[in-house]
Parts: sequence; structure tokens; C-alpha cells
Amino acid sequence: MRIHFKSAVYLVLAIGISVARADTPADLFKAVEIDAPHLVTQALVAGVDPNVRDDKGQVALFVALRGESLQAAEALLAHPGTDVDAANANGETPLMMAALRGQLPWMQRLIERGAAINKSGWTPLHYAASGPSVPAVELLVGRGAVLDARSPNGTTPLMMAARYGAIDAADLLLAKGADPALRNERDLTAADFATAAGREPLAQRLKPR
Repeated sequence: MRIHFKSAVYLVLAIGISVARADTPADLFKAVEIDAPHLVTQALVAGVDPNVRDDKGQVALFVALRGESLQAAEALLAHPGTDVDAANANGETPLMMAALRGQLPWMQRLIERGAAINKSGWTPLHYAASGPSVPAVELLVGRGAVLDARSPNGTTPLMMAARYGAIDAADLLLAKGADPALRNERDLTAADFATAAGREPLAQRLKPR
């Protein structure tokens, strides 16, 4: 009989957690890592703050979505005390990670729970534009995301899509009215980002007319 690697890890770590009960922040993060929703719930019932940060400044819901421990994420979201906008040490929110991963159902649930679509600095749209999912970009734009939001260094979602994301996402942002003439602090435009990625046809489309 073959045992999936994550299942094997779950069995080993779950035994270790259950011996002393899942009632510490460390237990919560272990439960998230192995995608064990009942252990997540046990830690929360024991009084662990769902918004507690680990030693790297990460919050549990962000970690769950990043690692695609979606059952653990379900347990965290079910807790009324979970702050869906709790950011990690880098200012990243769960919605930003879901957007990067293209997890549309989770994006919708987080937004319905009150997650901020627009924020200062890097935004969920920057992250969606950096990923492979055009629908993730479309969802945020449809919900009122600022098209030309500026990161701390002046980078826009269009620039991120031009170099890192789906080419169709860059075309979508352009069609929706994103400004290709904007420059970041390094004096680079979205066309420059596309050129750096070897996407010359896209770079030509992004050059300001």
C-alpha cells in the first residue's frame, strides 16, 4: 500500500501533537502545515489566537493558503476571531496569497468576509497580476481594485503582469484602462518589464501611443 507523503507526515506529526494536546501557537502552525483541521480547531478552542504570528512573522491563514492546506484554512476561516486582513511581516495578506495562487473560491470567500481589495503598498491585484490566473485579475478588477495601484517602489499591477504573470492578464489590464505610460522608481514602464521577460510582442502593445 502506498501512502501519500503529506499523509505520512500528518500521521507522524499528529501523534506528536496529540500527546500534549494542540494548545500552543506552535501546535497551531504544525496543524496548518499538515492540513489537519481538527487539530487547528482544537488549538483554537484551547485559546490560541487565530491571528498569532510564527517566528517568521507569518499568520496561520496566510500559511495555510500558501501551502494549499485548504482544510486547515477552512477551520481558521470558521473561527469568528480570525482577521482575514491580518498581514505578515512583509505586509502580505491572505487575499494576496490567494490571488497569487489563483484560488478564486478563496478570493471570493475572503472578500465576502471583508478582506481589503485595495490597500497601501503592494495590493492583491499586484499579486494576482504576478500569477498565472487571468480570472483572478478579472475578479479583483470587477470588485473595484485600483488598476494603477503603486507599490512602495512605484511598480503597478500592469508591470507585474507584463513580466511575471499571464500575457492575457496584461492585455486585460490594458483593456480595462491601466496606464502603460507610468514609470516606477527605476524609470521603467510596463513595456520595459515585458522586454526584460522576452515578451516583445506584448512590449510593443504596451508602448504608449
